[in-house]
Amino acid sequence: MAVIPMWKCDRDGSMFSDKKAAEEHDKMLELAANITMLLEQTFDNIDDKIAEDIGLLFAKHKETLAKAIKGKPELVLEIGKESAAEQPAEENTNE
Repeated sequence: MAVIPMWKCDRDGSMFSDKKAAEEHDKMLELAANITMLLEQTFDNIDDKIAEDIGLLFAKHKETLAKAIKGKPELVLEIGKESAAEQPAEENTNE
C-alpha cells in the first residue's frame, strides 16, 4: 500500500496532492474573502451571496483584472465570457 501525502485547505475543505497548489488555492480564497468584506463594508444593502460570488470571481481572475487596470480594459469582457460559459445552461438564459 502506498502513502500519498495530501494537503487540505481549511477555508473550503479542498484537497490537494501538491502543497504549492494548496497554498495558491488558499491565497485565492483569502483574497476572495477580503474582496467580499470590502464589498459588504462599502455597500450596505449588498446581498451576502452576491458579494461572495463577486469576491470569488475577482480572485479567480486577478491576473486578468490587473492587466485590465494597467491599460487593457477589454480583457474584463473575456472574464465575462468565460464565466458565462462555466454557468449551467439554465442560468445562462436571460428570460
